[in-house]
Amino acid sequence: MVLKKIFVLLLLGFMLTSCNKKNEEKSTSECCEKSEMNLGVRNFSALDLYSCKRVSELQVSPDGKWILYNLSTPNLKENKMIKDIYIMSKDGKTTKQITNDPSSDFNARWTPDSKKIIFLSNKEETFQVYSYDMQTESIKKISTEKGSVGNLGISPKGDMVFFTADVKLDKTPAEKYPKYPFAKIRIYEKLPVRHWDAWTDENYSHLFILPIDGGKSKDIMKSEKFDTPLMPFGGVEELAWSPEGNEVAYTCKKLSGKDFVEKTDSDIYLYNIKTGATVNITKGMLGFDKAPLYSPDGKWIAFNSQARGGFESDKIRVMLFNRQTKEIKELTANLDQWVEEKVWNPKSTGLFITATDSGTVKLFDIDLAGNFKVIGAGLFDYGNLTISNDSKNIYFTKGSMVHPTDIYSFNFASQKQTKLTGFNKKLLENVKNATITQRWVKAQDGKMIHCWVLLPPDFDSTKKYPMITYCQGGPQSMISQNFHYRWNYFLMASHGYVVLLPNRRGVPGFGQSWNDAISKDWGGMPMQDLLSATDELCKEPWVNKDKLAAVGASAGGYAVFWLAGNHQRRFKAFISHCGVFNMESMYGETEELWFTNWENGGPYWDKANKPYYDKNSPHRYAQNWDTPIMISTGEFDFRVPCAQSLEAYTVAQTKGIPSKLIVFPEESHFISHSQEFIVWSSEFFDWLDRYCK
Repeated sequence: MVLKKIFVLLLLGFMLTSCNKKNEEKSTSECCEKSEMNLGVRNFSALDLYSCKRVSELQVSPDGKWILYNLSTPNLKENKMIKDIYIMSKDGKTTKQITNDPSSDFNARWTPDSKKIIFLSNKEETFQVYSYDMQTESIKKISTEKGSVGNLGISPKGDMVFFTADVKLDKTPAEKYPKYPFAKIRIYEKLPVRHWDAWTDENYSHLFILPIDGGKSKDIMKSEKFDTPLMPFGGVEELAWSPEGNEVAYTCKKLSGKDFVEKTDSDIYLYNIKTGATVNITKGMLGFDKAPLYSPDGKWIAFNSQARGGFESDKIRVMLFNRQTKEIKELTANLDQWVEEKVWNPKSTGLFITATDSGTVKLFDIDLAGNFKVIGAGLFDYGNLTISNDSKNIYFTKGSMVHPTDIYSFNFASQKQTKLTGFNKKLLENVKNATITQRWVKAQDGKMIHCWVLLPPDFDSTKKYPMITYCQGGPQSMISQNFHYRWNYFLMASHGYVVLLPNRRGVPGFGQSWNDAISKDWGGMPMQDLLSATDELCKEPWVNKDKLAAVGASAGGYAVFWLAGNHQRRFKAFISHCGVFNMESMYGETEELWFTNWENGGPYWDKANKPYYDKNSPHRYAQNWDTPIMISTGEFDFRVPCAQSLEAYTVAQTKGIPSKLIVFPEESHFISHSQEFIVWSSEFFDWLDRYCK
């Protein structure tokens, strides 16, 4: 499971009338430096997309002199991503590459004296802990675990590290039946049998502590049949050292069987290194509680929390645990948005957080009383926060739909941002930009729908363009200024399409009530929002209303399937990737039952829930299908299993509808490898062009 987690981390690596003047369209000049605007000679391509370098994991050195970061570089020939570690002077003028070999090096951390960098690498096949000496420039292997390790953290004193590693606690079928060593079989007596892209096996991901000079590691979850961090997407942010170095906090969902698949009840556990005692500080809080972060003065533990049990898309709050009184209070009660990242200021008087807000991810400064202000806005997404110990600068990444992320600094004295890097400047300097606009559209019930609209390079308002209505997945996931590496809107616009991106009902960033509105109503107002936005944009003279397509993945793929039976001939082509087609069969095929229980009220055999399944399931409208559709799926997608796509493809084929099925044997819910993506992208635009150009 640790190896699977590492694999996921390495891959992780897509003019409407304004309701008032403050919502008028905003041009690309707000999200791109002028020197990079409209100077290109060619359109952005899929090869460009998968040639972009990707920055992550910023860490400012304790002495404030260096910024440590990870840079992922695609290797198209070998169909993989190479991760290397770099350091950069705080002014961005000096850069040094720390690792440079075919292995993947990541999860780097400074020692407290800024003299060494500790990191993970698979230089010797399995992932182990390594140390880089800043003075001698030498690399030393620290851990010698049998299998791969992950999620590295260094103690405040610099004397210990923690990491996660798999521990075998269950007997395998081969061990139970040693006389039949060639029998390939899995045997289960409880749920889950698989999760996202991996079958449940005999291993559990545990948290270990190891002296930084090497030696014997200690499993602090000995004999526990639970995982930390949370599978499949939890990472090192779900683990933390106390500032005294005598305690470790970790996130864990200590449930099994039916409770595990029906509940979202993860908790924050504190392990005392001296006594070996473990305490649950969030007992009785029924939603996801995770990502603990100690304040520098040791008084508080900030953590993310969702109040409603069983609802994975409840508001993501920041809570404060008082280590002395044991009391918990909500810090972000006055902010009706989802918090994504957080970092304490060095004085422990507040935090800097990133949070969704009206189609962007902004940077906020919030004090211990819950008072907040925006210090980073515009048509951008902010992330990867790290702050210098002298409190003079905060560093972060920032990007948009038309520009990959770079590293920036914000100086508190001058209140100015400075761009420190240009990782993809050379690659993009000859690429024509698309234009980003944003509008608000009136829904059927009078509410306003926020939409992003991308106009193609060299846009000419006297011409007519085909249009893509992009259906967002999640379903509770905001369309932001993310430079997406799977559903890249810039790439779609660069292929000559107007791209409509509605933040329809059921996404965060516009208040929790807007987000909640999709539950039990997937095929209701959220779908009408997509149609309302499409119809409104078709009033523009430069949109060819006879050449429309709808595309999407996951819950967006569901939307495509639903629209296929309800669009009333609006669209000329559909593309669905890993979409939900039959909500009844989906219930038995998926693995996170808390999701479908919340979204549909419970199992399909309960008569009380039947109206929701009948109304919302796309397969109920298959008799209306009449439009060409391309469907793609991954065989390792256990979240929305590939059988959903096969069911939908069978409908199209038996009805004689032009249709295409693309199956990726090595992919999961996402197309993550560069060669597979480029092939899929070629098929994507070939299909759209066939019916919309």
